[in-house]
Amino acid sequence: MTTTLPTSVQDRLAHQAVEVPSWAFGNSGTRFKVFGTPGTPRTPEEKIADAAVVHRLTGLAPKVALHIPWDRVDDFGALRRHAEDLGVAIGTINSNTFQDDIYKFGSLTHVDPSVRSTAIEHHLECLEVMDATGSKDLKIWLADGTNYPGQGDIRGRQDRLAESLQTIYDRLGEDQRMVLEYKFFEPAFYHTDVPDWGTSYVHCAALGPKATVCLDTGHHAPGTNIEFIVAQLLRLGKLGSFDFNSRFYADDDLIVGAADPFQLFRIMVEVVRGGGLDPETGVVFMLDQCHNVEEKIPGQIRSVLNVQEMTARALLLDRAALTAAQDAGDVLGAHQIMMDAFYTDVRPALATWRESCGLPADPMDAYATSGYGESIAADRVGGAPAGWGA
Repeated sequence: MTTTLPTSVQDRLAHQAVEVPSWAFGNSGTRFKVFGTPGTPRTPEEKIADAAVVHRLTGLAPKVALHIPWDRVDDFGALRRHAEDLGVAIGTINSNTFQDDIYKFGSLTHVDPSVRSTAIEHHLECLEVMDATGSKDLKIWLADGTNYPGQGDIRGRQDRLAESLQTIYDRLGEDQRMVLEYKFFEPAFYHTDVPDWGTSYVHCAALGPKATVCLDTGHHAPGTNIEFIVAQLLRLGKLGSFDFNSRFYADDDLIVGAADPFQLFRIMVEVVRGGGLDPETGVVFMLDQCHNVEEKIPGQIRSVLNVQEMTARALLLDRAALTAAQDAGDVLGAHQIMMDAFYTDVRPALATWRESCGLPADPMDAYATSGYGESIAADRVGGAPAGWGA
């Protein structure tokens, strides 16, 4: 247990930010049942209001990621001002080409030019949303792929994807980026058009400096060394963002750090090692989670706190001693240094530090006693609660 954090660690933590996704505050969850909850937001404005509570209590979530068309409004300038009035800003804009019937056999990779054109136009709309909200990142995740050998031309789909991405890339503003996510399966089961970090990297490298890779921690085959991917992408200058969550089996979208906190620690060790906490690297840390059986706002609070805790532990790692042990071939000594940092209980020190910053020592308890949950349950009556696909 440590009761105080070194000033150098406090300084790094003071600038840490984790984007929260608007859809995490709606009703979402497993494929079999989505459980509704009282007080669920009905509009993008109410989602942003809930996100602002997370930031107010933790100081960690200054931006809210939007999903188009789920968060489409008539006036995005007004939505931007609404967020700013609540003390937050609009973050990453996420596109959606996986729900409409027209995309049954692909979107940016489709053989039909008219379907590809429709998908491209959707992304251009997202860029207009970015212009209006001040967002810097357009995140693209594609469900494109095939279920059976021979169903589609794998090479041809890659060629069409490259062409479609280039059209979108060419429209990016001077300070805007494209962030290309990958997922090794689901919903396509034979092959997915962007199945791994290498494929995403190849496309981003061909596009140019404003295209980077998004790493979703739940989008890997069992046994994948995710921290190696983090190290490599940071080394190449192509890690654009994280989608933090936990998985036991596949893309479970559970609270980050819940399934394997040691993995989250190892990832943050490589983030620190590779300079990923430095603002100039442009790495965006975001949550991508679904809260089905747990309360949504506390779920987001718990998640950003988990990221903060593992970041603090990673910053406490004795890098000089670790390097010396590595250079000396001291296998067990190097491993022990890693484990000492991981097992350091930083929670009391973080609570003290939060209070010194004017934040609640225990944000979870502060929310539970705030009455906000009871207030929105009473006020948000009528209308259609936001949820999967809305």
